[in-house]
Amino acid sequence: MRGPVNRHELEDRVLGPGPVLLFDADDTLWENNVLFERAIDDFCGWVARPGLDAAAVRRLLDDIERVNSAVYGYGGAVFLRSLVQCLEQVRQRPVTPAERRRLERLTEAVLDCRVEPIPEVVDTLTVLQQRYPLVLVTKGDVVEQWRKLDRSGLKGHFRGVHVVREKTTAVYTWLSERYGLSPEATWMVGNSPASDIVPALAAGMGAVYVPNDNTWVLEHAELDTTAERLVTVERFGQLLDHF
Repeated sequence: MRGPVNRHELEDRVLGPGPVLLFDADDTLWENNVLFERAIDDFCGWVARPGLDAAAVRRLLDDIERVNSAVYGYGGAVFLRSLVQCLEQVRQRPVTPAERRRLERLTEAVLDCRVEPIPEVVDTLTVLQQRYPLVLVTKGDVVEQWRKLDRSGLKGHFRGVHVVREKTTAVYTWLSERYGLSPEATWMVGNSPASDIVPALAAGMGAVYVPNDNTWVLEHAELDTTAERLVTVERFGQLLDHF
């Protein structure tokens, strides 16, 4: 397969076969989806009308986002596109310039790539980087993800950064092959069952699930809680109890 998009090569071509920790970014290292949720709540409250409550608007938007994420990927521009399409479907006409400006104001925080640090992340990464090579593996729009990483101040903790369109079993396998990782000694840490946990386990890696109440609905998936190499922690700082 073709390798994921990169703007930062790893310092060492081969990191294995010893332990290596891979980390998700959005909603694992910093809050991200909460910015989308705030915009969605405002949008649904604005668009709702008699016979179409806010919950129904949200279900329609979820369906639109599911399609658009598969076609266009992720990020603020795709999110704005989905809101526009949802509004047009509800009102059965194109959006007006005034409505477009209102949607842009609703999505300002998302489009500006703002980040809200999650507690314990900085201190925990500072300790872990002294013990193991750390690699960031995140999906989404390349420019947006790098803007968020730059603003987070966390880039220096990682030996490498990969921004990919999707995080699939094939992507985790590709990372293992390219950098000589031993799947048995590699762990993926993240909040998304669909992107971080299930595909990493399928690639033979271990996975650490860090639940986040604000995880996007499209990132939900069934987890086999009895999986041998699945660890669940309640807080990011509890990684130090395991690594």
